[in-house]
Amino acid sequence: MQRETHLDLMITFALKAGAAIDAIYQTDFDADAKGDGSPVTAADREAEAIIEAGLMAAQPEIPILAEEAASEGRIPELGDRFFLVDPLDGTREFVSRNGEFTVNIALIDHGRPISGVIYAPAIHKLYYGAAGEGAFYQEIAPGQDRATAEHPHEIEARSGMHKNLIAVASRSHRTPETDALMKKIGVKDFTPAGSSLKLCLLAQGSADVYPRLGRTMEWDIGAGQAILEAAGGRVMALEGESEVGPLTYNKRERGFDNPHFIAWGR
Repeated sequence: MQRETHLDLMITFALKAGAAIDAIYQTDFDADAKGDGSPVTAADREAEAIIEAGLMAAQPEIPILAEEAASEGRIPELGDRFFLVDPLDGTREFVSRNGEFTVNIALIDHGRPISGVIYAPAIHKLYYGAAGEGAFYQEIAPGQDRATAEHPHEIEARSGMHKNLIAVASRSHRTPETDALMKKIGVKDFTPAGSSLKLCLLAQGSADVYPRLGRTMEWDIGAGQAILEAAGGRVMALEGESEVGPLTYNKRERGFDNPHFIAWGR
């Protein structure tokens, strides 16, 4: 199958998962704590079940690395190509009801994210992109037929002017080290954002840089990296404050966590 087909599948199941998440979001839901202390809700579990079932039925030959399954120790043999799923990125944002949570699905090929989808159901934002095909944004409400939504439009990361850079950084995970690096690289303004929407803001040209000096997992970043790279940007692993190449995937020896990184626009 071609990447367009993979991307269409990922969009379909991201939208279905988003509709299920939104239905739970409208209720008086409870949150449990996972073994690492992070929150998990029925929305995380239901969304992951929808995505896994859909992708397995459509593409049974491609394994799936999904957050909730991985947290329970269910990690398949991945090989060179696999789907990477975060069914509800930003569970803290979901619990606090600020709307900035997303469904993330990426396709990884030989350690690189080649296509990705991010859907934020509460704020009706769908981002997607693939290597060589560009990146796109579409407004679509949970449960809406995609054919009746506004037409998707292409997005591009912008060129930083190296003065007065605008940074995006986490609402939940800001650190003094992050603030120091932003000052060093010339950041003059800061836009807070939750979950993988930070990478989407870079992809659509609303900001210039996103430094992350803290722990993230592969499923947190893969879809956003695919979209940002399709929009002309990049995500670079850091050693100290030095860029050491693009962020890569299938890091089983690290438990699928990422090194520190910095994401840039064009």
